[in-house]
Amino acid sequence: MIDVLYFAWVRERIGHPKDRVETSAHTVMDLVEELRTREERYEAAFADLSALRVAVDQELTEFDAPLGDAREVAFFPPMTGG
Repeated sequence: MIDVLYFAWVRERIGHPKDRVETSAHTVMDLVEELRTREERYEAAFADLSALRVAVDQELTEFDAPLGDAREVAFFPPMTGG
């Protein structure tokens, strides 16, 4: 099982902050593809991956990163300074 966390507008589109999923995904992208097939709201949240960042076990990474024994994956928009 893996915890999938959603932040900011990603959480708003999906409708909740967290899912606990059983997955056979090998990479973050595999996980995204699995999530996209769940419901239309997931498809909408993951429609433009260039507008998203991802962290695996609280380490910023890329979508082609392996999941390995990850316990948590978080999706969020890029941070902006100000």
